[in-house]
Amino acid sequence: LGAVRSVVSLPPAEAMRPAAPETFRVSLFERLGARRWLSQPARMVLRNLSRRPVRAGLSIVGIAFAGAIMVVGSAMMDSMDELLEVQFNIIQRQDLSVSFFEPVERSAVHELAALSGVLQVEPTNGIAARLRNGHLQKQTAIQALAPDARLQRVVDVDYRAIRLDRPGLVLSTLLAEQLQVEPGDTLMVEIMEDGRPVREVVLTDTVDDLLGVTAYMEQESLRRLVRRDDTISGAMLKIDTLAEERLFGLLKAMPAVAGVTLRSAALENIQTYMLDNMSMMMSVNLLFAVIIAFGVIYNTARISLSETSRELASLRVIGFTRGEISSILLGELGILTVASIPLGLLLGYGMIAGVMSAFESELFRLPVVVDPNTFLVSAATVLGSMAVSAWTVRRKLHDLDLVAVLKTRE
Repeated sequence: LGAVRSVVSLPPAEAMRPAAPETFRVSLFERLGARRWLSQPARMVLRNLSRRPVRAGLSIVGIAFAGAIMVVGSAMMDSMDELLEVQFNIIQRQDLSVSFFEPVERSAVHELAALSGVLQVEPTNGIAARLRNGHLQKQTAIQALAPDARLQRVVDVDYRAIRLDRPGLVLSTLLAEQLQVEPGDTLMVEIMEDGRPVREVVLTDTVDDLLGVTAYMEQESLRRLVRRDDTISGAMLKIDTLAEERLFGLLKAMPAVAGVTLRSAALENIQTYMLDNMSMMMSVNLLFAVIIAFGVIYNTARISLSETSRELASLRVIGFTRGEISSILLGELGILTVASIPLGLLLGYGMIAGVMSAFESELFRLPVVVDPNTFLVSAATVLGSMAVSAWTVRRKLHDLDLVAVLKTRE
């Protein structure tokens, strides 16, 4: 709007006058003593940039946002991959999980371990419960694990395993914040079973994990809480991969078994779903990044060519080669692009951190993870856009009509 207002308010006679020559001053690098190492074209490039610092800065920011958009699109996939890695290789390390219709005797662990192809069995327990702290309440599941559990563990955001070796509840940090409790506080636990018994349980610890609102207990503590016999509601199995198909069919046929889940199949289904959806998003992000980068770089080069075409033509007349005048114009373009890349990577990291924070829910949190290849792809996208823009502008530069350009309006 400021530019339009300036043009409209300019008197016609003033607009018809030739532009005043640019004010000459040495660039910052020359003032710092680098002149002796700079060629004449390099000094001309730096002087052009120093004459228009605002335009140069805005061009850098515009190109940087193109790189940042590319980082955000690719980093979403990086974060999802990291979450799956944590869930299916660090937290859940079993090959197969079994759930029962009703709690069964703990002796079922020995029966499962006796099956051919089963290498290790760990029991699991869980109940639905409503946790209360004054007027605050939250319904969730309490998952019980053995203190020495290896096939399924409680892991924090730093991937450290939390050992459940003390009586009492361990809550996720998010759930503890919602209930406004700290370790040492007492919670009322309403067990969502027959009779809805209510028990008092001490919060022993919190864990800053990625899985939203979760609650954990040691198995013996849960058994005492519900006051029932030593039973289990499911089991985690480590099996011989050669026996996977046979064991899956055998367990599915057992009348007490409600469900059997293969970790590999669950992971494959999620990855397939992610690939179908995230690939489209990444393609759209790449398209936007290329359009923005090419648009900003090409427009910057075209404006610079329009403003300096007379000077460049003069240099051709006095003996400069096409390559030399191209280096003057495209050198400015290269400096702006290279300067924008680190800014774009920083902006992209900040934007993905904000996106991950907005994606937080009671189900899961996405970790902020950016693979180095994501930064490389972003930088390559910007540099590729610059190369195409430079090639296009260079063709226009080589086609300059020296006689027409050098004519003045006087």
